[in-house]
Amino acid sequence: MTTTPFLLPPQRKPAIYVTDTSTQTLNAHTSELDRAHVFHSWSAQAALKPLVIAGGLGCRVWDHDGRTYLDFSSQLVNVNIGHQHPAVVKAITEQAALLTTIAPSTANLTRGEAARRITDRAPAGFNKVFFTNGGADANENAIRMARLYTGRDKVLSLYKSYHGNTGAAIVATGDWRRIPNEYSRGHVHFFGPFLYRSEFWATSEAEECARALHHLERVIQSEGVASIAAILLESIPGTAGIMMPPTGYLPGVRALCDKYGIMLILDEVMCGFGRTGHWFAFQAYDVVPDLITFAKGVNSGYVPTGGVIISDTIAATFDETVFPGGLTYSGHPLAMASIVGALDAMEAEGIVENAARIGRDVLEPGLKALQAKHPIIGEVRGVGVFWVLELVADPATREPVSAAVMARVKAELLGRGLLPFLMENRIHVVPPCVVTDAEVAEALAIYDEVLSLDLLS
Repeated sequence: MTTTPFLLPPQRKPAIYVTDTSTQTLNAHTSELDRAHVFHSWSAQAALKPLVIAGGLGCRVWDHDGRTYLDFSSQLVNVNIGHQHPAVVKAITEQAALLTTIAPSTANLTRGEAARRITDRAPAGFNKVFFTNGGADANENAIRMARLYTGRDKVLSLYKSYHGNTGAAIVATGDWRRIPNEYSRGHVHFFGPFLYRSEFWATSEAEECARALHHLERVIQSEGVASIAAILLESIPGTAGIMMPPTGYLPGVRALCDKYGIMLILDEVMCGFGRTGHWFAFQAYDVVPDLITFAKGVNSGYVPTGGVIISDTIAATFDETVFPGGLTYSGHPLAMASIVGALDAMEAEGIVENAARIGRDVLEPGLKALQAKHPIIGEVRGVGVFWVLELVADPATREPVSAAVMARVKAELLGRGLLPFLMENRIHVVPPCVVTDAEVAEALAIYDEVLSLDLLS
């Protein structure tokens, strides 16, 4: 794999966008504009003090003052190809010079090429892509397709899940964010397998898998088989904790779907396109869904996009019947160019293979060595460049560390130049797929230093 060498951040002002900043730094001016005019997601606005980011390259970002951070968050676990990859920037720039936008009802060469590159990597029997603006509306439209195809209404999904912040997607989500937003009908939640915090009193992965599948089948039966359109699962739940499905679980869910005529939607928004060392995470689990949703890693978020990869059987349903859905920016040319540029570069440079190797040979042994050294790490789990450190106050009881501890962990990591992704009591170790051995070693040293502090006192 070829990598872009890290260069010192450019010290320049984007003057065309900047008002008079003669009396303050660009960092200060950026923060002032943000406080005055930007309304942030999932936040109480008055408490915010967002980090200023001015530029990036590869696995690093920096502010206007030139302070750099090693990005082990991949922002929102989406910058799989790294920041400012020249092939993707070039593809977007060339498309912008040719055609910046066109209606989705037209045929466009770049859109067709993007769709072909995606279906070429999907399982046999998937030849159509419906493009969306992101992962949430990908799940929204997959749910719609499943309901229309089956003539049923209910959608089953996990309590430990996140599927996006649109009407059905947020209610399909299992975590706290669905509760103030429950306006969509027909959603039912169930518990999935997670041995470290088992809901099923299991003592082995095999027990956990069998009991979780039994629980799911009882939920299906209790909700009424004829009422259930789809089961929606993240192939590997990401935001909820990178909970690796035990051997046999996803094939077991597939078998239940086949038994009861239910569609299986696998959400690959976070775990797809290289994140796990595979093009799709489900490819490691001997399972084929009916619908696949994606976004994030397909173009590393350079331009907003997402979509649904549709099995031929479901796609054929709409050959003579109108699909009642659409988006003004479905298949936007700039987004499509970024997909073509990203997927071609990932193939040519062996970026997916790099993610697999880094996970197997560098991250897994490095993180497990940290666990052996630091009792605050209750569990290490993951694959590829998709890992989590679960932090506990007591290894025996597995009591999660407090929010105050996590706030200190975040501050200490940032203070040492590492940009983390933290959720609840977890450090998600999720660098871009282009990360190098040396960058992983740098991050591991920072984690080690921070976890060596007396965090629990």
